[in-house]
Amino acid sequence: MDSLEEDLTCSVCYSLFSDPRVLPCSHTFCKDCLVNLLQVSSNYSIWRPLRWPIKCPNCRSVVELPPAGVDALPSNVSLRAIVEKYQRDSEPRAPSCQEHRRQPLNMYCVQDRQLICGLCLTVGRHQGHPIDDLQAAFVREKRTPTLLLARLSEQRWAQVCELGEQLEEEKARCESLLRQDRQEVEEFFVSLEEVLARKKRAYLEALSEAAAEVAQAYEPLIHRVKELQEEQLDLVSLGSSVEDEDSPLVFLEKVHQFRDRVEKFIRTPLPSVISLSVTPRAAAYLQQSWPAVTIGSLEQAAVPTLSCSATCGGSSSAETEAEEAQPIRTRWDVWRRIPLAASVALLVLLLLLLVLWANPVGGASLCFSLLSRLSQSAQALSADLVTSVWDALVAAEAALDEWGSQVKAWEDRTHQQILDFLKSLAKEG
Repeated sequence: MDSLEEDLTCSVCYSLFSDPRVLPCSHTFCKDCLVNLLQVSSNYSIWRPLRWPIKCPNCRSVVELPPAGVDALPSNVSLRAIVEKYQRDSEPRAPSCQEHRRQPLNMYCVQDRQLICGLCLTVGRHQGHPIDDLQAAFVREKRTPTLLLARLSEQRWAQVCELGEQLEEEKARCESLLRQDRQEVEEFFVSLEEVLARKKRAYLEALSEAAAEVAQAYEPLIHRVKELQEEQLDLVSLGSSVEDEDSPLVFLEKVHQFRDRVEKFIRTPLPSVISLSVTPRAAAYLQQSWPAVTIGSLEQAAVPTLSCSATCGGSSSAETEAEEAQPIRTRWDVWRRIPLAASVALLVLLLLLLVLWANPVGGASLCFSLLSRLSQSAQALSADLVTSVWDALVAAEAALDEWGSQVKAWEDRTHQQILDFLKSLAKEG
């Protein structure tokens, strides 16, 4: 529709064509617009008389008008008809019925106070209702707005304004409550986070203390083991250098020192392996204790005290090492280490041997009877007896080893004295 209106608009006055006339150049303009243009173009003095020149606004060419002027120009009848039809179609139309499509609302239902169409009155829901024509209804209802406005009193307006103010106050109050609640929520969860952070720091500090205990327990042992490793590597290197020595005197001197160091290194007790047990474990404690903690009792929630209990493994405990480190000097030490049950058993065996040696014939039967009685009475103690005898044998073996080491030490001292004597002879010679 907008493009059609643009085509029906005069290019001089920019309005719909009014009595359109056609110039000799075939362009169309309003009659009044051409009259105004003719007055502007009347200064063409060189134009021949009885002819009115005019310049076309579209093509800018100068054309001649008939002697009668603009009235003699032909009228654009088709364009005029199109403009008139466009003007009629552009006028506002009567509203159509929503229930019956394209039916104009040309009647007024007095009962329902609504505009209706003919189908609404004949076949629709307004059938049989009193009606009136639009003009009569218009005249009758003309004063209705004034009456309705009179009912809108100042008191009603004051009530509405007061109601609006109350609603604004209630809105502000609720918003203030929500801001307070938001602040309370933030403060609550900030305090909750602080409590959780403190509990976390306390638990981590307990773990750090446990880690310090672990380091204190293991680092000396690890350091001692490294020292033993270095010592053994030094001995291996020294042994290789002694093997490569060609001089008898130097070789005998070095081999004696090497023997002492090896014997000392072998007799050095090894540290025990300590197995630390950290209790309670975090996963078990958190799963068992913390699910029952409520928000209110979070501040009183306990952080466990970690303990590192040691169980010794390996060769022996510290007391056993200290005991084994003490050499057995005398034969009486061996007998003191033999349990009482083992001593009794050995004495019984010695008595039986004496009886057999004194009376081989009669003593044999006596020995067998004694052994049978002893076996019957000592069945419950057989395991203890065997254990006691085994302990006695182990103690005796340890004593023999100690005696052997003493003999070997005496041999080494004698050997060293011989070497010293030979060195002194070599110096004197």
